[in-house]
Amino acid sequence: MVPASGSPRRVLMTADAVGGVWDYALELAGGLARRGVRVTLAAMGPAPSPAQRARAIAIPGLGLHLGEFKLEWMERPEDDLAAAGEWLLDLAERVAPDLVHLNGYAHAALPWERPVVAVAHSCVLSWWQAVHGCPAPADWRPYADRVAAGLAAADRVVAPTRAMLDALETHYGPVPHGRVIWNGRDGGTWHPRPDREPTVISVGRIWDEAKNIRALDRVAAELDWPVVVAGSRRHPDGRSPGGGAMPANLRLLGHLRPDELADWYGRAAVFALPARYEPFGLSILEAALSGCALVLGDVPSLRELWTGAAVFVPPDDPAALARELRRMAADPPRLRALATAARQRARSYGTERMVARYLDVYADLLDAPRSIPLHRESAAVPLER
Repeated sequence: MVPASGSPRRVLMTADAVGGVWDYALELAGGLARRGVRVTLAAMGPAPSPAQRARAIAIPGLGLHLGEFKLEWMERPEDDLAAAGEWLLDLAERVAPDLVHLNGYAHAALPWERPVVAVAHSCVLSWWQAVHGCPAPADWRPYADRVAAGLAAADRVVAPTRAMLDALETHYGPVPHGRVIWNGRDGGTWHPRPDREPTVISVGRIWDEAKNIRALDRVAAELDWPVVVAGSRRHPDGRSPGGGAMPANLRLLGHLRPDELADWYGRAAVFALPARYEPFGLSILEAALSGCALVLGDVPSLRELWTGAAVFVPPDDPAALARELRRMAADPPRLRALATAARQRARSYGTERMVARYLDVYADLLDAPRSIPLHRESAAVPLER
């Protein structure tokens, strides 16, 4: 398919393979490929697994380039960020993209000479505030300065929820060129199974305090249903969670392939994630599409997305979490009603809708006159609703 008028023919996109950004990037790249847009994917951070790499190169027209540079939120990343910037600019010179789509902040300040979209999947300052209840230490000031500079330099800033966009403005100042575009997942990939099991599933990096997997560990022993958790056990720098202590009451599934995870989602009755911080949550969306009832942390972003289709619990109230999980297990009609509501809501967060919104943003930037800095054009950027 040939791209529509005003759409890019080639996009340079960055990503990392640490968390959900990889899945998001491949979902968007696949949707863009169906619209005739070729994506060059520059993956930084720890190298993607063979399975992650195979999924990427299966996308028609996608060119995958790997650079094992530290990510901007890692310890002492300055030298790596500078080297990665040179690598990215050289890559842009070779592939000549019409537009640059950054799933990060710092590199938006590079001299790209083409429109730049920066996507705010999360950030350390809002993560720290949500997890620790206080501002991030002064050690994070260089990171904050890099993020602020990137946000100011980007021609558009996209966030997956209004709550995440608000967090950027709280911590880094006004983002007049911001827009909300919901993440999406292909509803044809995730399916409920008829033989659902009395099981609670969660997905999240055990080392990430924002996911709050340890709250599930604290209550799992009180439940009649088993609790299984899929996700990485170790921090990207090699540390174990909690100084080496592993959850005692959960069945840890480790990192699963997409087909394995889809099977678990389709079998489990409940998906629980009492998150303290979750700007969107692709795992929640996948579980909802698979027919799981949802028990989620009561945080603004998840309220924004799932009000009326989930049960919310205070992240730091294990008693409330245990009570809601026991209540679901004891009330099958309510469980089925919540699962149906979650699946119906999840269908509104589709891949094609996400792709169309990004193409709108791309077209606006490509049609804009380059004689004026694009990010100063207008503060009146509509939000998706």
